[in-house]
Amino acid sequence: MCGIVGVLGKHEAAPVLVEALKLLEYRGYDSAGIATINNGQLDRRRAIGKLVNLSDKLVHEPLAGKAGIGHTRWATHGAPNLSNTHPHRAGPVAVVHNGIIENYRELRADLSEKGIGFDTDTDTETVALLTHYYMTQGASPSEAAKQTLTRLEGAYALCFLFDGEADLLVAARKGSPLAIGHGGDEMFVGSDAIALSPFTNQITYLEEGDCAVVTRNSVVITDAHGTLANREMRTLQIDNTRVDKAGHKHFMAKEIAEQPMVIGDALRHYLTEDGLDIDLGDKALDFSKIDRLSLVACGTAYYACVTAKYWFEQVAGLPVDVDVASEFRYREPPIPARTAALFVSQSGETADTLAALRYCTSRADRVLSVVNVPESSIARESDLALPIHAGTEIGVASTKAFTCQLVVLLLLALKAAKDRGEMDAETLGKHLTELRRIPALINLTLEDDSAFRSASKGLAKADNALFLGRGLMFPLALEGALKLKEISYIHAEAYASGELKHGPIALVDKKMPVVVMAPSDGLFDKTVSNMQEVMARGGKIMLVSDAKGVSEAGDGVWKELVLPDVDPIFAPILYAIPAQLLAYHTAVAKGTDVDQPRNLAKSVTVE
Repeated sequence: MCGIVGVLGKHEAAPVLVEALKLLEYRGYDSAGIATINNGQLDRRRAIGKLVNLSDKLVHEPLAGKAGIGHTRWATHGAPNLSNTHPHRAGPVAVVHNGIIENYRELRADLSEKGIGFDTDTDTETVALLTHYYMTQGASPSEAAKQTLTRLEGAYALCFLFDGEADLLVAARKGSPLAIGHGGDEMFVGSDAIALSPFTNQITYLEEGDCAVVTRNSVVITDAHGTLANREMRTLQIDNTRVDKAGHKHFMAKEIAEQPMVIGDALRHYLTEDGLDIDLGDKALDFSKIDRLSLVACGTAYYACVTAKYWFEQVAGLPVDVDVASEFRYREPPIPARTAALFVSQSGETADTLAALRYCTSRADRVLSVVNVPESSIARESDLALPIHAGTEIGVASTKAFTCQLVVLLLLALKAAKDRGEMDAETLGKHLTELRRIPALINLTLEDDSAFRSASKGLAKADNALFLGRGLMFPLALEGALKLKEISYIHAEAYASGELKHGPIALVDKKMPVVVMAPSDGLFDKTVSNMQEVMARGGKIMLVSDAKGVSEAGDGVWKELVLPDVDPIFAPILYAIPAQLLAYHTAVAKGTDVDQPRNLAKSVTVE
């Protein structure tokens, strides 16, 4: 979602703000702006579209001053036009905001009764106007901001800047992440540590309901009850090289290529020194004490959970429910005794997933999470948080985070099988030995990149596509269709192959490419029958399989993509690679914005 930065610095703020905002571009945005204090006067510059447009404006209309705030906006309330672009200003107050103020209409009505008008369609302007109003009633800037916070309902990360106050920022969070960065006679505010990494590695994360009054030499944090809060300052090891394309054309291409390395990192973290057992640490869950597992996530992480359901049920004999986070909370599901709840989120800040976690906190026996950010809200509020070790992922379409999620979920399923007596130590060791081969198999697949590039030229000409898979390949078909939609804007749907004749086959014609994910496993023969149904109706089959599968599929296949042989249990991890490569090369062929596709945000921190 939106990106927020703030700085009280020793140098000109505008270049610092723009640099920090560039590191937040991965979140997705449609406009950007900054505001600074110069000689006691508040001023701002805003632009529609990419940050380069804001940079161009600053060349012709520079902003001086060593204190400022900045923002990249992903439109929620109001179109992405200049008047709706942050920072918003009301008299002496400028504010940037990530989230949604749910009661903004009521607040606007109250302000209107006081004779206060509006210039924008946004909910955020209400925050600035309300703060200004309290200042006119005699409140100091920080007091006015705090009074405003008591009126707000919904989710927000906020940063305030005030006319005449070159050594003051007020920052607050409720439902959206926000961090304070500590420097030498400098202080910073950011949506995440990445934005602050060029300036400091000393970070304090605000907790739910916190408000921070920040000066260059101090930060005073109060909690939701107004009580002074002592929040830990952490020293983070941020690898800035992972926020660089490293010679690749796009971040997505780089992150696809990094998967053998990061999967290897995850395996080294969770396997014992001999590689034959799993070590999840002292807080690890004993699955013999669990009768049911509830998996909850959004988007790509949800498809990782659907995959994991097959693993937990087939390998460990553990019943599993899988829910989309945005539905889970509102259907208020009963949580039986001896149930563990597991939440998967790349950012660890996904609003719907966090709300679902909080629903389960007092109901489930244990709350676990699989996250990429160990300092995130979801990680901090879990009984056991398992980092996936994917490193910083910038591309909006998840790649390495997805495969690392799969690896960690598979390790959990294998541990569950051992805990529940469904697998002995020798069998577990054999599985882990095979799992350690996966990075090498991914490397082999990546070496055949030209085949995927060639096949994608055909996909790029289509307006629609179908993806099919059976068993463990069904969730991968879902993920393949999502990837294609996300970055190439081609409408794609995925179905379990056996469902084809129950409706979707009506869509098949000579223009319809049908991507079939089908290693030569025990379900392959049935998949071949589904392929024949498609080909009989003129559909174009793109088969993703191993050499044996391609051979057995017979004539009539439009495109063949051959992967290395892999044990069926590990196939989802390997077959995620062609799903990513097909989408990536199709998007490149169409000329779309691969890393920042339209209308999408990397971290969805509002419901």
